[in-house]
Amino acid sequence: MLKGWAVVAANCFECQHFFVTWEQQNPRGCRAHGFKSRPLPSVIVKQSSGMDCLLFQQKKGDKKR
Repeated sequence: MLKGWAVVAANCFECQHFFVTWEQQNPRGCRAHGFKSRPLPSVIVKQSSGMDCLLFQQKKGDKKR
C-alpha cells in the first residue's frame, strides 16, 4: 500500500506537532492532523492530498549541530 516513502517533503522529526507513540502498529503521530501511522505523517499527507504538509512548524529550541 505505502511503497513509496520517498515522497517526504516536510521532516516530521523537526516539527513541533510530531510525536512518537508506544503503539507498535502506529509508532508515529501528528497532533495537528490528529492521527497516528506507521510511516511519517508527512508521507500520509503528501499521498492523500498531493500537497506538502501545510501545518509543519519548526521545533523551537536546539538547532542541529
